Amino acid sequence: MTIGKSQNSFYDNKKNLAEWVNRIPESEIRRLLRFTPQYYFAGGKPGVIPLRIFHTIIQEIIEEEKQFLTDNNPNYLVNYNYGATEGNKTLRKVLANRLKQRDGLKNISENDVVLTNGSQQALYGLCDIILSPGDIILTTRPTYLGFLQPAEKLKGQILTIPSDFEGIIPEFIPLAFRACKKNGHKPKMLYLVPYSDNPKGTTLPERRKRAIIDYAFEYDFLLVEDMAYKEIQFDSTNLSPMKRFDPDNERIVYISTTTKEAAAFRIGYSIFPSSIRDEIIKAKGIYDLCSSEWVQAILTKYYSGFIDQALPSIRNEYQQRRDAMLQACNENLEGKFSNPTGGFFVWFESANSTFNSATFIEIALKNDISYVPGKAFFPLKGLDLHEDGKLFASVPQLNTMRLGYSLLPPELIYKGIGHLGNLLKNLK
Repeated sequence: MTIGKSQNSFYDNKKNLAEWVNRIPESEIRRLLRFTPQYYFAGGKPGVIPLRIFHTIIQEIIEEEKQFLTDNNPNYLVNYNYGATEGNKTLRKVLANRLKQRDGLKNISENDVVLTNGSQQALYGLCDIILSPGDIILTTRPTYLGFLQPAEKLKGQILTIPSDFEGIIPEFIPLAFRACKKNGHKPKMLYLVPYSDNPKGTTLPERRKRAIIDYAFEYDFLLVEDMAYKEIQFDSTNLSPMKRFDPDNERIVYISTTTKEAAAFRIGYSIFPSSIRDEIIKAKGIYDLCSSEWVQAILTKYYSGFIDQALPSIRNEYQQRRDAMLQACNENLEGKFSNPTGGFFVWFESANSTFNSATFIEIALKNDISYVPGKAFFPLKGLDLHEDGKLFASVPQLNTMRLGYSLLPPELIYKGIGHLGNLLKNLK
């Protein structure tokens, strides 16, 4: 037997890899992050970050560590070591208190809060412990790509429900259950982004949220509310999470993230029903053991003493960017677009029904513009519920795109959308 470098690697043949590798394509958002065009409207990169506050916090931590070293206090190692899988207890307590005061979640404590590496890990972990191949998940049409991909990787069956510019239309939920029952199935969960959702930017009215909660208890499914954009609201919206109506913590998963309201430190914070909390922690332990203690130390100080000082100017700047995007869309794009009350995105639907934004993206990139084609927010292989209550194979709406306004200043947004409009007009 000759030991040496073989001519062909085992892994050169993708048939030798896990089956999902060939079934699930790379995220379009991840792909577009490789490009750095002047007019970046693709991923939701935070563009308003309170850097001076974080510099202050980091300096405080460094000074504390210097004092620990002087005093020969072993705590100087804490920020550079392993921590609890579910997250730093002090940060979990700070966040639990904030959720009580800001979101009205009265019956929670630090023991209910689980920290993950971004809310993306929470979404993956949830799908990982809940879904078996073929299980049905309900969500909006379109929906967040970061939820679609884990569900599809784990062979969940996505059933999309119609939405409008106020979010999901609740009356279709019973129709979905009836349609599934005819085929001997029952949906396991419903995933929603209630505030300034990704990708459409819509916010659910209170009446719709109450209807959804009633259906969750009536039809016995897990309701997942992704509150990623709850703090980036531009009007006097009173945060009213659906989780408030789950006092026994048995029906609703509450997921949020520090990314939009702090920075992309990759820390998510969630509340899972008591029956599955330990399983989520077990799954996280398999994924990464624990999250960074150093980053959690920064966020502990931010949430305990700085966030409310930072948020007004953060919201104001994002609102100016939203306004620039809407003005530019009004003046340059032919079609319909959402009018978000917060968050990072505007959803555009071209008046030209034959337009394909998934192919046009290559033209846009060559002209220093990026966006996310709407196709990315529809299942690869799922089911659509139609208004007559019948199920059909999922079909993406190709003449759509998600336009992110979070990264660029207003003047670049306005100019970039103008260029995009000109490119679209030249297609005619």
